[in-house]
Amino acid sequence: MPEFTIGVDIGTTGTKTVLVDVGQARIVAQASSDSRLYADAPGQAEADPAQWLDNVHTGVRAVLAESRVAPERVGALATTGMVPAVVPVDRNGTPVRRAMLQNDARATTQIDQLKNALDVDALAATGSAITQQSVAPTAMWLRDHEPETWARTAHLVGSYDWVLMALGARPHVELNWAIESGLATIEAGLFGPMFAAAGLAADLVPQVLSPGMQAGELGSEAAAATGLPTGLPLIVGGADHVLSAYAAGVNSPGDWLVKLGGAGDILAASDDPVVDARLYLDAHPVPGRWLPNGCMATSGSLIRWFQTLSGGVDLMALDAEAETRAPAEVLCLPYFLGEKSPLHDPDLRGAFVGLDLAHTRADMYRSVLEAIAFGFKHHTEVFSSIGVGLRRAMVTNGGSRSVLWKQILADVLDTPLTPIIGHPGASLGAAVVAAVGIDMLDDWDSTEGFRTLGDPVTPDPRHVDRYAEAYAEWRTLGDILTPVSHRIARKARS
Repeated sequence: MPEFTIGVDIGTTGTKTVLVDVGQARIVAQASSDSRLYADAPGQAEADPAQWLDNVHTGVRAVLAESRVAPERVGALATTGMVPAVVPVDRNGTPVRRAMLQNDARATTQIDQLKNALDVDALAATGSAITQQSVAPTAMWLRDHEPETWARTAHLVGSYDWVLMALGARPHVELNWAIESGLATIEAGLFGPMFAAAGLAADLVPQVLSPGMQAGELGSEAAAATGLPTGLPLIVGGADHVLSAYAAGVNSPGDWLVKLGGAGDILAASDDPVVDARLYLDAHPVPGRWLPNGCMATSGSLIRWFQTLSGGVDLMALDAEAETRAPAEVLCLPYFLGEKSPLHDPDLRGAFVGLDLAHTRADMYRSVLEAIAFGFKHHTEVFSSIGVGLRRAMVTNGGSRSVLWKQILADVLDTPLTPIIGHPGASLGAAVVAAVGIDMLDDWDSTEGFRTLGDPVTPDPRHVDRYAEAYAEWRTLGDILTPVSHRIARKARS
């Protein structure tokens, strides 16, 4: 009788693997491997699928070795990852080029073409407007700029879909990749007008499968590479932000999550499919429930960029410096990769404003943390404006280890934030979905036992009013600098 499942998260900067004891509701081993991000030209964001697969092989072997769990005691494996990364594959499922990630911003012309053709119809059908996150513009860019690659492309699939296929699953895309790509409707049917407007063949997207469905079995070659038994069930997981929220307990209307990863995600549970051009809409793993959400192009990635510019100083040291500085003396616009929601503008650019010679890197670093918090506040205003209730707030992922950043977030959002202690994120969600998929768990709402809550971080009344004032200034600054950013972006492209 199997007792364990494995969840694998294909992230922007690394791959994480967890081995979960389902009966005991605990993680018994986990492993991580870095992934290289390719940004060789303006707007480019790519990754090598072969490196993802190597990381999976290494990660599975590592958790089996660390735990000393016999491979035959593992019941299933599921994958999760960034959405919607685009992996063009040939008829054998082999990638024909590097993957284009969800923050790749090269298809601006194609986005405008499709917006002019059917933006309102696309929003109503798929739940998301046509943005740099849409897959059809990326496909058009590939066809226009890499015709030889395009000629070899049989399907477009997601990052975690491709990994599951490389392990032995049949060609497929997961439901939320399909919805967020703009190629499928919220009822999970293909959105024909998008294919027609973009000039794409209907079979470009393979079968759409929902979380918890079995997509195949582990092949003999993959079994040899991972140490797992041939024939192990391969279960469809889901989008990383969706499964991270699911594992964190965002499962009832009013629950919401701030996810501090490389990008910045904010998700709220809803019983209704809430459609708004400023947001994205995902299906919750719990059938009949929905996750309206937003994703900012930068969050932890901006912090790492600033850390590199500062000579690689330890982030805890930067936190200690920044904690001594006054709030919001410098304003930062965090649009260093353009912006996704709620602005959907790949031609925005980053900025620091308000500097004088008395300021130090500590002021600039603090302004980066504050800028990301302001971006989350922008999203909460959008949620409120469309009637999405926000009652119980949680915070997860690597950035949640920063005491200062959590406090700034609580102050800016003016709400208590409950950290999820030791939360491995989407990889745990994938492992739970794997257990549901093979009936080791019979209840989709069974994630509560897998998480540990920390003490809530409450707003500091000394800073709440100052941040409310600074947020208004930040919004005004963004409006003023938008046309300047657009001119700079146009010049860079030319």
